[in-house]
Amino acid sequence: MALGELNDREKSILRYIIQQFILTASPVGSRNITKKYDLGISPATVRNIMSDLEESGFINHPHTSAGRIPTDKGYRFYVDSLMYISEIDHNQKKLIDKEFETRIEDKDDLIKLTSNILSNITHQLACVTYPKLETGTLEKLQIITLSSTRILVVISIKGGLVKTITMEFTSEIKESQVNSVQNLLNERLAGLSFKEIRSTVKERFRDVDDDQKPIIRLFLDSADKVFRDVRNADSIYITGAKNVIQQPEFENPESFQSVIELIEDKDIIVHILDKSEDMNSNNVYISIGKENKDQKLVDYSLITKEYKFGDVSGHVGIIGPKRMEYSKVIAIVDYVAKMLTETLKNEIMK
Repeated sequence: MALGELNDREKSILRYIIQQFILTASPVGSRNITKKYDLGISPATVRNIMSDLEESGFINHPHTSAGRIPTDKGYRFYVDSLMYISEIDHNQKKLIDKEFETRIEDKDDLIKLTSNILSNITHQLACVTYPKLETGTLEKLQIITLSSTRILVVISIKGGLVKTITMEFTSEIKESQVNSVQNLLNERLAGLSFKEIRSTVKERFRDVDDDQKPIIRLFLDSADKVFRDVRNADSIYITGAKNVIQQPEFENPESFQSVIELIEDKDIIVHILDKSEDMNSNNVYISIGKENKDQKLVDYSLITKEYKFGDVSGHVGIIGPKRMEYSKVIAIVDYVAKMLTETLKNEIMK
């Protein structure tokens, strides 16, 4: 039975199994389905259909129960083909709007606020990545002398983002050298993206004066380090551990420990979110169970959406048990991403 070959009755049974399991967190039996839904067929017929769905890999049969639970394949088919797309709840929308009306000057605080909004409303782990500088436009570059052999480079990205990096020289440098190099760097690099700078920087500085060469040479040799956005645990903010552990899936200590490990190993989540950049940025990205490619995430689903900050972008999302109300969570993540984009847009225009 191929994915597209499920008949209407099979699709209905699969939808009902998943909906019931999402609501109850308990395996779903044929009698439960016939009592809950007016199908006009007997429990025996439902059992036969459930057996076919199990054979095709859409549902599983836990050893300790006569009922069935969805598999990753079942959840994926549900999300792609069976789920009813819902609008965001009116009260939740009002709550989100009110939170974003809060006057926040610091962008870090806005990232934290967004994560808290998501975790409190969805009762899942919420994650928000800081904007990725890779596609941003260099506005200006400032060099600050720290000592005769050390400088601090302050890189300002259009929209208000800043990256700093310290560089060291083997010999002493003069203040006059620093000022002339700073002017030259801004003259030839301002208006370019990090990617453009890395690929063309050597060509742009072939004709520099001898007095400027020591500093320029260091920039050329360090271009991959200076003009690259390194994504790590500091690139993401995660909240909601106290919310997600209230889910039935985390009643036993082993499952609880898996949440803690996930929060402590943020690099995994950053990697998965960066992978979602390959998808259509206008859509909500959903990754279920083993699709996440990391053992620590095989029991979770990830729902994420890109937000924009000028020329750069980041992601907002939630991580929770595969048994989640996908339709509602998707609507929330989508709306929060749009509100964060709008809020940041207003900040840029001030």
